[in-house]
Amino acid sequence: MRKVERALISLTDKSGIEAFAKALEALGVEILSTGGTAAKMRESGIGVTDVSEFTGFPEMLDGRVKTLHPLIHGGILNQRENPDHREQCARHGIRPIDIVAVNLYAFEKTVARPDCTLADAVENIDIGGPTLLRAAAKNFHDVTVIVDPADYDRVIGEIRQDGNTALTTRFDLAVKVFRLTSAYDTAIAAWLSKVNVESNPYFQGA
Repeated sequence: MRKVERALISLTDKSGIEAFAKALEALGVEILSTGGTAAKMRESGIGVTDVSEFTGFPEMLDGRVKTLHPLIHGGILNQRENPDHREQCARHGIRPIDIVAVNLYAFEKTVARPDCTLADAVENIDIGGPTLLRAAAKNFHDVTVIVDPADYDRVIGEIRQDGNTALTTRFDLAVKVFRLTSAYDTAIAAWLSKVNVESNPYFQGA
């Protein structure tokens, strides 16, 4: 079984992150992160590599573009046992990302506010998070994807024992991801469908 080398952690809900990241660090796992998640881990003395340093490309467009990069998605999506994938990764300097721990912008919490505007809602539609989660879940054969802090202990326990998680665990966690992203998109579509474009200030003068 291939040992976990690298994890990407980018969280809105940061509960339990210090213990999880410290456990990964103790197991020799390199941790990649962004923004507030990276800052919180550094405050706890955890070594973190910024995604922008890893990719050589800065975060931009007010943080809208952070993880949407071939070095990130190639690292997640490559099939480790596929010789063509291994050759392409070697040629392009793509290093494997074995764990993706991500949760999403709190869209439903945002739109529940009585003063929420359409602009507020739009800015809280997560793009990078679902993309990372879906990529990792698609490649569950090789990647462990975590969307719920309640799964941290299960993942760490298996890595401590075997160097990686069990395939059945990775599959279970992937199913959990697709349930979440489906519900997330449904919530966005439901809220946006109620917007009256004729009276909403967002569209005035457009």
